[in-house]
Amino acid sequence: MFDRPATDPLTGSVDWLTGTLTGDLAAAISVLAIAFVGFSMLTGHIAIRRGLQVIVGCFVLLGAPVIAAGMLGLLLPGTQAGIGPADTVVYEAGPREPLAPVGDMR
Repeated sequence: MFDRPATDPLTGSVDWLTGTLTGDLAAAISVLAIAFVGFSMLTGHIAIRRGLQVIVGCFVLLGAPVIAAGMLGLLLPGTQAGIGPADTVVYEAGPREPLAPVGDMR
């Protein structure tokens, strides 16, 4: 009856908050914010400097996991932060085939 739960409630709530702030909801809100700020900048209601602050803030919010992993990689050089060059090449571009000549179109 009084057994410890499998996960700590505080850890679960922090994980939920982190997932919410960096997940799909944050991306949707950032897209709406950038669209609203861009429209307001076009109409002259918001200064360009304030608009750029909002856009940079959205990039920092959505890029927080990558930024944190990069900082951990700098602070702890012996550990892998999980970020590195890709091991596989998805598509390698090469020269295209010559185009066939088009006949007269009179």
